[in-house]
Amino acid sequence: MEKKQWILVSVAVLLAGIYVCFFTAWFRPQTIQIFSVTRPERNARIGARVKAANKDTAIVTFGLNEPYRLTEIKVVPLAKWETNHDALPLWHLISDSNSVPVKAFPYGAMLRGMKPAIARTWPQPLEPNVTYRLFVSAGSHKGEHDFTPPPK
Repeated sequence: MEKKQWILVSVAVLLAGIYVCFFTAWFRPQTIQIFSVTRPERNARIGARVKAANKDTAIVTFGLNEPYRLTEIKVVPLAKWETNHDALPLWHLISDSNSVPVKAFPYGAMLRGMKPAIARTWPQPLEPNVTYRLFVSAGSHKGEHDFTPPPK
């Protein structure tokens, strides 16, 4: 190959690399879109853990943009997390093997295929009008969401 051809091939490869880096999602971390909904306790099918975790607040339900096999769920008070990234979570679940795909779950629920990070711990009750941050991960996909539960 001539010198001119090598230069053209190099420029083409460079432009293809720039395109892949800036205009595709190949190298960007995948984010999970999360939203929260608060509703008063009217449903009799809610478990005892969910009722205990939401005793002073309306029940907080989290929704995801699509079903995910979650590997970790963690809720921490936002004020404590901003000063200390190792703040103790109020609710921390991890996947022990293979969790079921979920698209929505209430605060404090035990999801199939997940267990507390510390054995035999219950979710701590939420306080009304305090801002919390939810961290969710499903393999390489991660997401976080701030929410403030209203009082009952």
